[in-house]
Amino acid sequence: MPLQASPADQALLLDLQTLDTNLQQLAHRAKNLPEIAVLAAIDGDGSRLRSRLASEQGAWEDAQAELKRIESDVAVVEARVKRDQQRLASTSSVKDVQALEGELTALAKRQGDLEDMELEVMERVESLGAVATTTQGELDDLGGRASSAAATRDESLASIDAERAQILADRETIAAKVPADLLALYERQRERYGVGASLLRAGVSSASGVALTGSDLAAVRSASVYDVLLCPDSDAILVRTDESGI
Repeated sequence: MPLQASPADQALLLDLQTLDTNLQQLAHRAKNLPEIAVLAAIDGDGSRLRSRLASEQGAWEDAQAELKRIESDVAVVEARVKRDQQRLASTSSVKDVQALEGELTALAKRQGDLEDMELEVMERVESLGAVATTTQGELDDLGGRASSAAATRDESLASIDAERAQILADRETIAAKVPADLLALYERQRERYGVGASLLRAGVSSASGVALTGSDLAAVRSASVYDVLLCPDSDAILVRTDESGI
């Protein structure tokens, strides 16, 4: 013998189903907020920018280290030039004068070469620093966009949570009015098939969107209004009302 329940109790299942559908929609909204996709894209862009910045900063630091080495070499050459000039000023030996003058000529060339290199590397340091600064600026801007998107996401989620809490409270109120055996069947069918109750409207099951066949409609018409029936297509509880057309 099929489960039996009053038409009024069966009709309560439609209210439950509406609330459960709303809960499913809220869960879908929470998982598919636009900001979630935006944050995912920002995260990907951020990873690429951080990798690029690390490479740019590495090149910048290498250039700075090279500049320091050249500056050190220039300082060494300048010190030797000063030493040789002092020795030249204090010696009367023709041989020493010739040697010192030769060394000073070589040092002058070396100093000129180093200063040319120093200028070139200084320009490279400046250029690489500017590139790294630009990338850091892009990262900072990305961080601002991420913060804004996260704030909007959190605001949306808070609104969804509040709506969910109200729906759950309403659901609890309605569920308390449904007989335990009928509620258990509803929950079981909903768990198995995704929909627990379906309105039969004008011969069509709302859960499946399919019109009942002639034989199925005949079975529905012959059943007691207290009989709890299942939709032949969706397996949800088939709720009959004045809209059912039977």
